[in-house]
Amino acid sequence: MEISAADVKALRQKTGAGLMDCKRALQAAEGDQEKAVRRLRERGIEIASKKAGREANEGQIISYIHAGGKVGVQLELNCETDFAARNEEFQNLGREIAMQVAAYPDTAYVSRDDVPEAAVEEEKAVLRAQAENEPKPKPAHIIEKMIEGRMGKFYQRICLMDQAYIRDDSRTVQDLVNEAIAKIGERILVRRFVRFQVGDDQEG
Repeated sequence: MEISAADVKALRQKTGAGLMDCKRALQAAEGDQEKAVRRLRERGIEIASKKAGREANEGQIISYIHAGGKVGVQLELNCETDFAARNEEFQNLGREIAMQVAAYPDTAYVSRDDVPEAAVEEEKAVLRAQAENEPKPKPAHIIEKMIEGRMGKFYQRICLMDQAYIRDDSRTVQDLVNEAIAKIGERILVRRFVRFQVGDDQEG
């Protein structure tokens, strides 16, 4: 079917994907914007998974100072080649992620894999106690499902990749990285970050 330039532009503004990728996604989705968005995200996940085993030892240290100079972030964003590290798309991604860390003071880890097991078990114990003490008793299997659901919120609060992107809460930071991987064609990962706040003696 014929896809208008306006539709392609609208999809690009939603996803940040390339023009040709947007056009192909819209054609495959028969012009449905939401279906096209899902196709682009699925493609990003697929490409990211294929590149997951590659070495990513190049990259840049990205700095971001929030307005007023009270909050600052330094972040190491890695890719496969120095050429990609100099790419404007890559550098913009780094700034957006650093801004995300600045906006969420509870961000402590890059991903769920980085959260210590002891912290996970401690949170589960707190959630289990809360569920067991609710006025209406619930079966054990229901309590476990409740804990699982609430752990998702726990990870969203402290894990960068799980968080809703500050500019578009329909996308996570991981979605943002996957989209950049699809466009740049290399593995990209956040290696580490540190967040500074005036008057706070805690880093991270």
